Amino acid sequence: MSFLYANDEIGRYPDSWYAASTAVDQPRPWLRGRMECDVCVIGAGFTGLSAALHLAERGFSVVVLEAHRAGFGASGRNGGQVGTGLNKGQADLETRLGPSAAHQIWTMTEAAKALTRKLTSAHARDAGFAPGVAQAFYSKRDMADHFREADYLADTYGYHQIDALERAELADVIKTARYVGGTIDWGAGHLHPLRYAVGLARAAEAAGAIIHEVSPVTRIEDGSPNVVHTDRGQLKAGWVIHATNGYHERLNRKQARHVMPINNFLVATEPLENPEDVLSKNIAVADAKFVLNYYRLSHDNRLIFGGGESYGSQFPTNIFKKVRRPLRRLFPQLKNVELTHAWGGTLGITPSRVPLFARVGPQQLTASGYSGHGVALATFAGKILAETVAGQEERFDLLSTLPVPGFPGGPYLRAPIMTLAMTWYSLRDKLGV
Repeated sequence: MSFLYANDEIGRYPDSWYAASTAVDQPRPWLRGRMECDVCVIGAGFTGLSAALHLAERGFSVVVLEAHRAGFGASGRNGGQVGTGLNKGQADLETRLGPSAAHQIWTMTEAAKALTRKLTSAHARDAGFAPGVAQAFYSKRDMADHFREADYLADTYGYHQIDALERAELADVIKTARYVGGTIDWGAGHLHPLRYAVGLARAAEAAGAIIHEVSPVTRIEDGSPNVVHTDRGQLKAGWVIHATNGYHERLNRKQARHVMPINNFLVATEPLENPEDVLSKNIAVADAKFVLNYYRLSHDNRLIFGGGESYGSQFPTNIFKKVRRPLRRLFPQLKNVELTHAWGGTLGITPSRVPLFARVGPQQLTASGYSGHGVALATFAGKILAETVAGQEERFDLLSTLPVPGFPGGPYLRAPIMTLAMTWYSLRDKLGV
């Protein structure tokens, strides 16, 4: 079943706390008839909206085609963490790419965070960007490894914004006895993702881009121009940007070989009377499990908590139950707190957990597979794609060298293979191996 429609109603935001706390725009019209433009952007998430904004600011005519609503997918449903770097250590990237390329990519990931903060300040102040993302560890081995990584970033990259905390120090901030220690990265941050996406959409339109919602792309005729088809219209475009991430469906087989959709699940509690009994600082947290837990406090003192994954198109029938288990294990003091919202979302991962930047057809580009680091990276990817269309290809070409192999098993066997892997690593999490 299609990931686009397996769990959601057409053109309707999910019943998430994010949607309930966002003043979303009125539905935009779908594409009708025939149009022409310089650039067609498929997907109105962070990648597509950032690309549209930066292209429109450069004077290109841009049309964005979105199957549901702007910010409908993972961009409007995620944990809101604006992380540092890629989902891969810098030392590993140096081994794979060489020190020079790794340093250039590090510079770009720092620019990604800066761009996200800049756009939030300019277009989405209500998204409430706040600094601080903690990583929490269950084993002293993991803790020692990450302490060394923090030292390496300080010594090699001049990044001195990570505090290393032993058990008691971390417990003063994160009120659970489960962790042996952790780090807080004050150069990272967190925000309300749907409000940010809505702000980007409005900014792109103000710059001259056109967004058509409920306009799923059914096929693309490669050529000069490319011809993009929806069920109600047709768009001729010199360039096509595939900004679909985990929702790529069958439009883009080159992307599909390297980017796999997975589902992640979140809940929101009722407003907490004493939020400091969970987090004493306004930070976001992710732990070091393979199937990780991640959480932060909302502006109205709810705990937004994510936990659990699945690799098929269908969400579990009871997301509340699925996420309540890890929530209560970490914070037994919340066992009687009501969970008011539960939702799932589909993101894109790659086998190497670094994003895919690729040319996927004549005058067609993609950036996808952010593997959990999508808030900042997708925002920055949109700018990189806009640069590339404008003829500034250097940064895109460097990012396209990131090691992204194809998934084993092809389109039909990769999900079962990944499910087996997830089960194995989940068992390791439980055993503390």
